Amino acid sequence: MRSMTESGIYRHYKGGLYEVFGVAEHTENGERFVVYTDALGRLWVRPQAMFDEVVKVAGLSQPRFRYLGRSGGDHVPS
Repeated sequence: MRSMTESGIYRHYKGGLYEVFGVAEHTENGERFVVYTDALGRLWVRPQAMFDEVVKVAGLSQPRFRYLGRSGGDHVPS
């Protein structure tokens, strides 16, 4: 079953805010990548499995990226 990463604003577990545009698929091997931007407008891609994974911080499990909601503007809030 494929995870459905929603478009919108996410907070990274280290605190940064990012806007997800969607999920792209590699043309050769079908691997899925999340396409997103940071507050400075830099464009990033990350394997979807890694984007959706749970990480341990100070012994507590939490999502690498936490969904905050739909995008309401032209860019990631700072």
